[in-house]
Amino acid sequence: MMCTTNQYGSIDQLPRILRVFPLPGALLLPRGDLPLNIFEPRYLAMVDAAISSDRLIGMIQPLPGETAANLHQIGCVGRLTHFSETTDGRYLITLTGVCRFRLVTELPRNAPFRSCEVAYEDFIHDLEPGSGEEEVDRVRMTDMLRKFAQSSKLEVDWASIDAAPTETLVNALSMMSPFGPQEKQSLLEAIDLKTRAETLVGLAQFDLAQGEQNRQNTDRAQFH
Repeated sequence: MMCTTNQYGSIDQLPRILRVFPLPGALLLPRGDLPLNIFEPRYLAMVDAAISSDRLIGMIQPLPGETAANLHQIGCVGRLTHFSETTDGRYLITLTGVCRFRLVTELPRNAPFRSCEVAYEDFIHDLEPGSGEEEVDRVRMTDMLRKFAQSSKLEVDWASIDAAPTETLVNALSMMSPFGPQEKQSLLEAIDLKTRAETLVGLAQFDLAQGEQNRQNTDRAQFH
């Protein structure tokens, strides 16, 4: 099952009632692809419902230190763009990000999965491919992330990165970054592409500084 998300030219084309998938550490951004392995019965039912209607699922993170009943206020709706079923009954799907949303209220449950009323007005620019690319300091971002990848021993296809449009680069690197749920949420909530790129660089710088401090502490301990 393959399709494009470019069909959504206005937030009026997006549903105000959205089935949601609360998943810690999962980051979906506009026009980014998020592969998911679905095996819990309630989420199998959620995918079935999406396939039979608009193919849209909202990805959102639970609040930290809480039960999964409490959700962050910001998530991202994705369109089901790839689907396959395994012999043991799992679904292997890909969601392609369409637009971020703000949670208005959760609805009483009348299905195995959760549904929420959402609003998209704060994120109308998400529907514009490439919006804000010209404001991103791409050179600074890629230089820092090369250092981060080398320090973290991450395997990165730099040829593909160098050839990617700036929006694709920023969002793909944000989604594949090894940061925790809170850091992923800050990348999601960045108001525009420039802010997201700066947040990504800042997180990489902090991680590098922490790693260097840990190495220095280890070296000092070895000499005492």
